[in-house]
Amino acid sequence: MTYKLITPPSEEPLTLDEAKAHLRVESTDDDALITALIVAAREQAESITARALCTQTWELVLDAFPEACVLRHSPVQSVTSVDYIDTDGASQSLTLTDTLLDSGNTPGYLVTAYGKAWPATYCVPNAVRVRYVSGYGAAADVPQSIKAWMLLCIGTLYAQRESFVVGQPPAALPGRFWRSLLDPFIDYHVL
Repeated sequence: MTYKLITPPSEEPLTLDEAKAHLRVESTDDDALITALIVAAREQAESITARALCTQTWELVLDAFPEACVLRHSPVQSVTSVDYIDTDGASQSLTLTDTLLDSGNTPGYLVTAYGKAWPATYCVPNAVRVRYVSGYGAAADVPQSIKAWMLLCIGTLYAQRESFVVGQPPAALPGRFWRSLLDPFIDYHVL
């Protein structure tokens, strides 16, 4: 089972101006660095929570159909395609009306519709591909606690660009409160 990012988010949860305001930076000298830190903070938040923040497309690759396809990177918005290799070795697309998406759970699940069954697949690696769209939507839809965590992460990375300074003790790691901003969003089912 593999999850492959097909289309990354077209926007970040925070804008450069929002990050610069948090950092109290007025010049444009560090814009490239701050932009990179925004991406790094989003990627880390997504890794810790096992969620997608802004809309992005993922593909689940399996060797055969399981009872239920576990769709990581919640919240799952929609399934766009289910492709598989049939027992004759031919590529096929499953009719989406033969499936049910449970996007209300974390993680999301794709199961067969009532009275339907998954088709048999050819016995080869990567015979099944489920493509789906995940994320809260636009940047404005990302929960504020996650954005606050990202701002704290960006601030820490911006202020401490090196892992240590010779002759000084290492900077304190972020406290329990900092991490607790993400706690309600962590999907422990897929970690």
